Amino acid sequence: MILNMGPILRGEVRRMEIAYDLVPQSIPDVTFTKDARVEGYITDDAGYMRLHLTAKLPYRGVCARCLDPVEGVFSLQFERTVVAEGAMSEEKLEENDDAYVMIRDGKLDVDELLSGEILMSFPMRLLCDENCPGLCPKCGKPRREGDCGCSEKEIDPRLAVLQKWLDKHKNS
Repeated sequence: MILNMGPILRGEVRRMEIAYDLVPQSIPDVTFTKDARVEGYITDDAGYMRLHLTAKLPYRGVCARCLDPVEGVFSLQFERTVVAEGAMSEEKLEENDDAYVMIRDGKLDVDELLSGEILMSFPMRLLCDENCPGLCPKCGKPRREGDCGCSEKEIDPRLAVLQKWLDKHKNS
């Protein structure tokens, strides 16, 4: 959404409400079940403008540990100081790109800012539960279903012959 900042720049209003749906960029192995719902506002307090946004994005994917389906709603709080074009040099703006957004030609492109922030903040790995034990690396049984009987101890294949010899003499 590109906002016309004219009314706030001319001092006609001190607050602008924002509410719209944002089509998110795709993320591998994640399906977005709906568009992101974006709500917020821009305030002007004697020339100090502040952008406040909240984005809620329903998603579906698989747990990175146990491969079970995972559904949830990703929520993002986004706040930046808004500066008019020419009020700050491009170099200073680039140095502080996570603190400021610039109005260009009387307009503010909210989609570009928010889409990038969603991509950077979205979890790299989805989990069904913070304490998900995952799968047994040998048989693939979900560990939350109980013990599968697989040996926890891994023997170095180069020493397997020695282990067999030890087991044979231990039983004798």
